[in-house]
Amino acid sequence: MEIVAYIIAVLIGVSLGLIGGGGSIITVPVLVYLLKVQPELATAYSLFVVGSCSLVGSVRSYRKGLIDFPVVFVFGGASMLSVFTTRHFLVPKIPAHLFSIGSWEVNKGTFLMLLFACLMLATSVSMIRSSRQKLTAVPPADQPRNMGPLFFQGIAVGAITGLLGAGGGFLIIPALVLFGKLPMKTAVGSSLTIMAFSSLFGFFSTMNQYVIDWKQLLLFTAIAVSGIFAGTSLSDKISGASLKKGFGWFVLAMGLYVLSKELLHW
Repeated sequence: MEIVAYIIAVLIGVSLGLIGGGGSIITVPVLVYLLKVQPELATAYSLFVVGSCSLVGSVRSYRKGLIDFPVVFVFGGASMLSVFTTRHFLVPKIPAHLFSIGSWEVNKGTFLMLLFACLMLATSVSMIRSSRQKLTAVPPADQPRNMGPLFFQGIAVGAITGLLGAGGGFLIIPALVLFGKLPMKTAVGSSLTIMAFSSLFGFFSTMNQYVIDWKQLLLFTAIAVSGIFAGTSLSDKISGASLKKGFGWFVLAMGLYVLSKELLHW
């Protein structure tokens, strides 16, 4: 199963390199079900994987001038604050045992995976729908930026990132386009930068709470990062919209699998 996990790690990086998001949503299920990492620890691992991949992608975007730093500062600052608060105060407060229904026990791990399944289903719908629509940004000269919604979106995305270890690119990019008035390519580059800072900050600020298998984590991360380079090199040859729709259906299937596995215990 480890080989399958590492193959999917490449796909995670390819997704980030091609469409700036989406791939990170399957990191936790891969770590939990294929590499047998405990769910809460998997969310921490995911922060490192997503942050590292996003950092590589953001460096490439910076070299192309595709990062809007004022928007990154507002959205990213709010997101980092929310990630820190969630990882330090909310996650540790979730009890090890929540409740039982007959023989079915809902513990902390089950709760996190059920939440993750719901997030995957929402992500898949967003990816499938957005592949049929093109987001367009109003040039900043025509309309002023609306930084207020960006700040509160950053708070919300940071909470999701902190709780579940997902980068939230599928939420960040539409917000940057609609409220930050960014062109799509700049929104993708800025989204990668935001995910890099918030995810890595979330990981390193709480890493002392966990026993980390660095060999496993660094190997998985290195393979995912290699996918980033493959994705960016393929970006001119493969339709991002087609890939996004196909990956959306894959995430949908994965979400249903996680949901059924946690509910039915098969």
